Amino acid sequence: MIGGARTSVLRTRRPHEHARVTFVELFFDLVFVFAVTQLSHLMLDHFTPAGVAQTALLLCAVWWLWIYTCWATNWLDPQTTPVRIMLFALMLAGLVLSTSIPQAFGSRALAFAAAYVFMQVARSLFMLWALRRHSHGNFRNFQRIIAWLLMSAVFWIAGAFADGEPRFALWALALLIEYASPAVGFWTPGLGRSTTADWDVEGGHMAERCGLFIIIALGESILVAGATFAKMDWTLLTAAAFTAAFAGSVAMWWIYFNIGAERAGHTFAASADPGRMARLAYTYVHLLIVAGIVVTAVGDELVLAHPVGHSELKTAIAAIGGPVLFLLGNILFKRFGTGRPALSHWIGLALLTLLAAATPVLSPLALGATGTAVLVIVAVWETRSFRSGPAQVLGH
Repeated sequence: MIGGARTSVLRTRRPHEHARVTFVELFFDLVFVFAVTQLSHLMLDHFTPAGVAQTALLLCAVWWLWIYTCWATNWLDPQTTPVRIMLFALMLAGLVLSTSIPQAFGSRALAFAAAYVFMQVARSLFMLWALRRHSHGNFRNFQRIIAWLLMSAVFWIAGAFADGEPRFALWALALLIEYASPAVGFWTPGLGRSTTADWDVEGGHMAERCGLFIIIALGESILVAGATFAKMDWTLLTAAAFTAAFAGSVAMWWIYFNIGAERAGHTFAASADPGRMARLAYTYVHLLIVAGIVVTAVGDELVLAHPVGHSELKTAIAAIGGPVLFLLGNILFKRFGTGRPALSHWIGLALLTLLAAATPVLSPLALGATGTAVLVIVAVWETRSFRSGPAQVLGH
């Protein structure tokens, strides 16, 4: 670690060229398909206030692992053997972490915490080795980063040896430390702080990587709905619920990818301060979008399981709360692509609020189908607004 890599394992940046996402990065992402599936099942099996809070905490942890690796591979060249070996090691630890999710607040707490800490610290140590001889400024950034990660690691491991509420509190504190650290520039005594200008990211690559994680989350929602539908008797009601779930996934894809992702990607690539946009629009805001997709998938499964009768509170929370989180995340994200929030998305939130008020008189199928209809309305409205011409683009 003292000498650092003699041969550079960093990406070669070429002006006006988009750094492509490599196959090994896509291979690495497969672990997170499993992790997201585990999170959905955890929420379904423990849909209580405590269970939802625990799932939210674990989702934040999984996202943070992935986005930190996304940042790392923005600088590292995955075509080099040392970087590939590092990613494979992280994949193995990620599998341990993912398999521990159902019992992370039970018998596998230490496995989850140890895997998490290993992934965060080992990746950062590798970055120090890779950067020392080849990027002094970024080397100093990762000195600060690893200082914060080692501080949070204390609470991750301590939480693994605690039980119940103390474990949740310690792990929440660990995540708070990690989530706050980029906002304060990883300020470290003796090392100072980083600025977003120091974070020289390649915007096109990070935008594409985050888009691929959205695909992972949407793919998981389709898998959950498909697996549930395959086990059921096929009736008009279950077929309608399955169709509504699929249409909702398509609408979410359309809302994110049809206009917002590409426009934000172009803005990102041309930004004078890409580090700031990477931190705000992609590191923080995308978590809301992913959470919205995961919660919507849970709602879809609850509706499929019981399409008729009274809508239980948990069904209403998932079927409405998921789209609300998704639209809120997109509103914040699209501010970076268009400069203003999307009117269509605000109208969608208003319609979902009305839907929440009507929950007592709606069956689960009617609730899920109406929530999907709102997402379709938003997607169609936004598309038509952009087709209307430049004068109306910012007001879509």
